Amino acid sequence: MFLALKEIKHAKLRYSMITMIIVLIAWLTFILSGLGNGLSTLSAASIKNLDAHYVVYEEGSGSKFSKSLISASLKEKIDAQSEVEDSALFGSAMAAVSKKGIDEKTDIALLGIEPGSFIEPKVIEGKKLDKNIQNGVLANKTLQDKGYAIDDEIKVDSSTIVLKIVGFVENETYNHLPVLFSTVEQWRAYQFAAPGANNGIDDVVNAIALQAPNLDAENFSEKIGGIETATKSQAINGMPGYMEENGTIVMMLVFLVAISAFVIAVFFYVLTIQKTQQFGVMKAIGAKNSFITKAIVSQVFIISLVGILVGVVLTYLTALVFPEDMPFNLDPTLVVLYGFALLLISVLSSFVCVRQVSKVDPLTALGRVE
Repeated sequence: MFLALKEIKHAKLRYSMITMIIVLIAWLTFILSGLGNGLSTLSAASIKNLDAHYVVYEEGSGSKFSKSLISASLKEKIDAQSEVEDSALFGSAMAAVSKKGIDEKTDIALLGIEPGSFIEPKVIEGKKLDKNIQNGVLANKTLQDKGYAIDDEIKVDSSTIVLKIVGFVENETYNHLPVLFSTVEQWRAYQFAAPGANNGIDDVVNAIALQAPNLDAENFSEKIGGIETATKSQAINGMPGYMEENGTIVMMLVFLVAISAFVIAVFFYVLTIQKTQQFGVMKAIGAKNSFITKAIVSQVFIISLVGILVGVVLTYLTALVFPEDMPFNLDPTLVVLYGFALLLISVLSSFVCVRQVSKVDPLTALGRVE
């Protein structure tokens, strides 16, 4: 470690440039991971926020809300199962809303839930849903930026339905759209206004969320009949475009990390080649390969760690200047994960240099002309 620090201090410019390369790589990696996480959050935040372990769908729906229509009466049969602690009805629909004074219509996701159920989000302003106020809705906070406020009456496009905002919630999006939470009955009135749209099921819902940590999903589905039971993560992955978006970002990050490994390895390899004569002198006076190896690995570790930490700081500073509507969400877990991956790759790349050093013959190295 002493030798590594001594050399870094001696050749400040050289190592500062290498550190800057690592900073830029780390910065780009964290920015991409934040954007990817932000997009996935926009796509399925309301499903991620569900305090549920499983979701019950119509059999054959492939864990997709849009393909599932089941009867709410199944809830009684489900609640009777000993493994189920609680259950809640759930419905989803896409719509556009408007109000007086705002010319532009706003696309929203209308989610039907039972007032007071465990999937009702926490209200940050206003009141909770009330089953006695059928047209009352909870709106995502982002709608405030578009001019919507508590007690506003909003018209649902392509219908005669008028809703009233009774409260605001935060971080609730579905299919990249801000969410309006309504009662299940109000959701049905909009989603199945057309005759026959409900497939003849009067008390139709898209799904039923379950709190059942010890549930055997396969056996449970067989006992109830006509349903399929998915885990919460499967329900999230079943959201339209969710896996495709995530896959694209992850692929970009994989290529970025792979390229980073190559770039870092080349930089340190070139530096090692330039110091062949120095290593020859060290070997000639008795330095062992293990001693030189520790010095090289320590040097790479220090430079990479500093570069990654600076990259983290720059990422959070950059996030401060991003527009509020930009889908950027830098999860600390992802920061640690990708930071550790970059550090590990950097350290592993140093072993390419170590292998080269172990082959150095002192007499040959001392006879080289630099």
